[in-house]
Amino acid sequence: MKRNDRAIVGLASVAHALVHTYELSVPILVGIWLVEFSTTPAELGLVVTAGMALFGLGALPGGVLTDRYGSRRLIAFCLAGMGSSFLVLSIAPSVVAIAVALVLWGVAASVYHPAGLSLISTGVSERGHGFALHGMAGNVGIAAGPLLTTLLLVVVDWRTAVGVLAIPAFAAAVFSVVLDVDETASVDEDAEGSATAGSPDSFGAFLESSKALLTGSFLLVFGVAICSGLFYRGVLTFLPELLSDLRTFQPVEFAGTTQEPANYIYAGLLGVGIAGQYLGGRLTDLMQPERGIAYAFGALAVLALLYLPIASVGPAPLLVVSAALGFTLFVVQPMYQATVAEYTPAPARGLSYGYTYLAVFGVGAFGAGLAGAILTYASPTALFVVLAGVAGVASVVGVVLTRSQ
Repeated sequence: MKRNDRAIVGLASVAHALVHTYELSVPILVGIWLVEFSTTPAELGLVVTAGMALFGLGALPGGVLTDRYGSRRLIAFCLAGMGSSFLVLSIAPSVVAIAVALVLWGVAASVYHPAGLSLISTGVSERGHGFALHGMAGNVGIAAGPLLTTLLLVVVDWRTAVGVLAIPAFAAAVFSVVLDVDETASVDEDAEGSATAGSPDSFGAFLESSKALLTGSFLLVFGVAICSGLFYRGVLTFLPELLSDLRTFQPVEFAGTTQEPANYIYAGLLGVGIAGQYLGGRLTDLMQPERGIAYAFGALAVLALLYLPIASVGPAPLLVVSAALGFTLFVVQPMYQATVAEYTPAPARGLSYGYTYLAVFGVGAFGAGLAGAILTYASPTALFVVLAGVAGVASVVGVVLTRSQ
């Protein structure tokens, strides 16, 4: 990689890891807040949902701001905002104050994906390699968030732990401000000038740019992103509970404490995703990303149908099929990220990724509700059949995109 590529990927990877570290630290804190503030799961669930919903819904305006003000400025805002929100959280005296802090976090974090992915797509010459490393960093954050928070809580109270977690965000924000990079190093100026959609500088321009994006092939990519989000939330939200119901992985006593083996399987599944992210990104340099989408989502559909039958056989088959699921689940992410860059003009790249992550985290958030409803009124088998159908739709769209080339 060139120096500019390394600098951009380094900044984006650090920010990406921190976004998901903070996102996944919150569930660890929920149990403490339930006791300290004498609240109910329903009330606290609404509080957490408010912040997480804005994480997805804010991606679209974040994309517009990225195109207008540049990726690096938005990343600096994201990092400083997340650090500030965790400082507010560390002194929160009530559930209302926790809600305010999490809403601030959601607003700040929401701009990251359109800004970070736009920066890689326009500034990095080895785009697929950049997406791979960026995705791996996100998975490091996904795995590190719960672990780091848990380890801090062993030695300090939750308020101190949250305050300590805020420090890396401020350090990274300073780094993003002083870093000297060319944000458009990989943009073909001729292609940029012929773009039919550009950076929206007014509401009318925003509507025109959105119309140009959503009436072309990008609309199919948008559909793939929705399917990815639905599958991601649908399979991961209740998977620890499903695993804990298996006879093989009942709670055990160790060193005077109750251990949940299912939680370790879950963490391992997320950790395997690091390798999946890397392979998915590298494959986008070796094949059409549309073809990769068809293959990867097809594999996810098959794994969804086979997961419970294989998992019920015994520990070894469960470990194998869980590793395969975690690996494939994250292979797809750099593939649709690269596909967005193929179907959108550089001046509207931030807007494009804004729509993409509105789909993944905004619309995709309904995957959790869908999974909960199916598990309540049907069965785990029905859930995985539905998820297989979602992945199958995305695979078919990949085939359509491949044939349209």
